[in-house]
Amino acid sequence: MHPSDHGIALELGIMLAASLLADRLVRPRGWRSLAGYGLQILLLLALAGAMLALSGSVIVTMLISVGLATALVLISNTKMAVLGEPLLFSDLVLVGAVFRHPQFYLLALKRWQLAALVLGGIGLLALMAWRFVPDPLPHLIGLAGLALALLLLRICLALPPWRRLAPRPDALADVAAHGLTATVLLHWQRWRSTADPAAPPAIAAGSTTAELVVVVQCESFADPVELFADQGLALPGLAAARQAATLHGRLLVSGFGAYTMRTEYGVLFGRDEDALGFRRFDPYLTATREAGHALPARLTPAGWHSLFLHPHDLRFYARDRILAAAGFAELVGPEAFAPPAVGRYVSDAAIADMIMARAQAARGPSLIHAVTIENHGPWPADRAGAHGRQSSAYLALVARGDAMLARLMAGIAALRRPAVLLFYGDHRPSIPGAVTPGGDRHTPYVLLRFDADGAIVPGNQRDLTPAQLHHALLAAIMA
Repeated sequence: MHPSDHGIALELGIMLAASLLADRLVRPRGWRSLAGYGLQILLLLALAGAMLALSGSVIVTMLISVGLATALVLISNTKMAVLGEPLLFSDLVLVGAVFRHPQFYLLALKRWQLAALVLGGIGLLALMAWRFVPDPLPHLIGLAGLALALLLLRICLALPPWRRLAPRPDALADVAAHGLTATVLLHWQRWRSTADPAAPPAIAAGSTTAELVVVVQCESFADPVELFADQGLALPGLAAARQAATLHGRLLVSGFGAYTMRTEYGVLFGRDEDALGFRRFDPYLTATREAGHALPARLTPAGWHSLFLHPHDLRFYARDRILAAAGFAELVGPEAFAPPAVGRYVSDAAIADMIMARAQAARGPSLIHAVTIENHGPWPADRAGAHGRQSSAYLALVARGDAMLARLMAGIAALRRPAVLLFYGDHRPSIPGAVTPGGDRHTPYVLLRFDADGAIVPGNQRDLTPAQLHHALLAAIMA
């Protein structure tokens, strides 16, 4: 079909109406603002221009544009149901990770949803090849339409009605008020304009009293008593750690079921999400520009050696690049571990072995920061407990993290060195039918300070954000 045909306007109208109708199905739902509708229409026109430039076919342009808009709604609503958040601009950066690590993303989709996305993508590519128009004119018209739509978007975003939209990083409110695609664009623009903070001073030599610091971020570690409202599920290691801890309480994480890097960043870099602004959605995207805030970077001038240990691809979240910039002298990845004999991931017990071996071999002040992975989902909800459904798969795996905590407590005490052990969960598990978003999100943390005889210095209980936990850890190192 040639773009000059009289039906083009009708097909363009159908495309816009269908795409806007699809956006109305995005959760959370609400009355969209006129300014939000304007951004959505311009984004759709830009997409249509790009598709027309590629295919030269109006019908292909219409089908692909509507198909992509519908796919975004499906993905966003699935994420909302599993993680309690709609699709974010920062999620688009992880598209490559979906193909490298599909088990982390695609398992959240139902089979029919996954089949629809795969078959739909194949069908749209086949349609584009089949209906490709060799005449250069429609392709040039598409390029012109794309350029015009992008120009109008740039102008609109500079005008007062649009400059006032989404002043704060509230994805739920903004999607309800302005629509999904408009919110993605607005948040991306606000994120790009965020200024880098000034770095804090380095820690001076001789100002630390601890000689060994072990930090363990335990995958999906949460208290089963709180998850399933059953006192019979108490973890013995966690109970003993809480009783002896210098500091313990609830870690007030912002993510649910995912977003490990938010908690990891907060504990390592010590910047609260209120200060991060729109960087809070994925602080690792800009972490190299804030490297001076990281604990290992601040400890290095004081003569500390820092090691990061994680038995999974260190390119995930760009940890290989970010953590090297953050001051870790060594990064230990999956190549240092034997393949797991049971399950998909390296065990917590193997990580505990590595931590204690490196702690025993350390001769100077050392920071060992480990991130576990054995307790990674999915976990089916397979049986009913006293107060609802539970997951025996999750209970078995979280018990291994608890055993790791107990072992590290005993092992570090036996070293008889001034030391600090910090152990915490990165987020709660998402277990459909048993643990779902909408309620509490906190995880447990315990911070234990050992004196030169291996005794734990007593303390108190306090609820902290990950960034506040960073500063509590720093205070324990310098106590």
